[in-house]
Amino acid sequence: MQAFLPWLFGGMDGTPSELTLTLHQSVHDIDSFDWNRLAGGGNPFVCHAFLAALEDSGSVGGNSGWYPYHVALRDASHRLVAVAPTYAKAHSYGEYVFDHGWANALENAGGRYYPKLQVASPFSPVPGPRLLAVPGLDLAVLAEALEVAAKQLKCSSVHATFCTEAEWQALGHAGWLQRVGVQYHWHNQGYADFEGFLAALASRKRKAIRRERREACAGLEIRAVRGADMGKREWAAFHAFYLSTVDRKWGGAYLNERFFALLGERLADAVVVMMAFRAGQPIAGALNLLGDDTLYGRNWGATEDVPFLHFELCYYQAIEFAIARGLARVEAGAQGHHKIQRGYLPSQTYSAHFLAHPGLRQAVAGFLDAERPAIADEMAMLGEQSPYRTES
Repeated sequence: MQAFLPWLFGGMDGTPSELTLTLHQSVHDIDSFDWNRLAGGGNPFVCHAFLAALEDSGSVGGNSGWYPYHVALRDASHRLVAVAPTYAKAHSYGEYVFDHGWANALENAGGRYYPKLQVASPFSPVPGPRLLAVPGLDLAVLAEALEVAAKQLKCSSVHATFCTEAEWQALGHAGWLQRVGVQYHWHNQGYADFEGFLAALASRKRKAIRRERREACAGLEIRAVRGADMGKREWAAFHAFYLSTVDRKWGGAYLNERFFALLGERLADAVVVMMAFRAGQPIAGALNLLGDDTLYGRNWGATEDVPFLHFELCYYQAIEFAIARGLARVEAGAQGHHKIQRGYLPSQTYSAHFLAHPGLRQAVAGFLDAERPAIADEMAMLGEQSPYRTES
């Protein structure tokens, strides 16, 4: 842990109070109850257990290029009033908000972009809270703390990715650059069952989904396996599925088998794996985590190439699960225009960026000023591709 001396911030309701900033090289330095008190229970990707599983498995730290430096603020009575899951980064991989061009621009001009600070849930393009604070704390205080941390650690910048819209607005007011992106989310309109969802679609889309499901499920047993029922066999199989996807996409295996095992141990109630079996043997799986009102789709893979099985496990099974449990939505991860025709509509995501170098900041600000309306136009165009019936 690296600590800084206390200094005065605008505290609760704008009243100055003495807050102490500390940086923690492990989430275990911070009591899990205190962390989760600030994080709330709605989003599992910022809970203490999830971040600890990443550290304890070695998925972050080591030679991963993700080095924990969690920012914490405490008041004069040493009570934890704010934290942010923060990592010093030696590269820009595993973030899903791409800034490689910014790095190249600064380094081509003779500057140094890395290390940088990333406020995020590693390897998880899942929107959710990033500035975890007691009610009433001005988030500009935490923004300033992150800027101070970047300066102390000699980092070029701070990036809060997939933050909430409220955090995005607060960071924008604090002078950070604002960026938007697009994901695809399914929203529950009070459907009684999957057929009720299909009834809301145009006839052609409805028929296409039924055909895909028939072909995907032929000869297979498909079921949702909760974390408590995921044993060593199932987790080993899922890790093989995960690696098969990494191999096909020429990507990097950010997560190791130990991480998945720890996830099953520590977040069993949140783990939902849609798994396909042939003759009793698992051949494919899609990992989801369950929040208060949302099912979050994360990793998927298969050891057999079965047509439409990806859509069945990642999208249709998730919808069935959400309807059965009255969940408000399914968030199926990054990218994929093909999700629209399966009921997942475009939804805006948010990130905010503090860049210390004035020249880079000016250039990126101009880029983002042009990118935001382009994203808005893209979302409008994608919205016109909705598969849902319209009232005539």
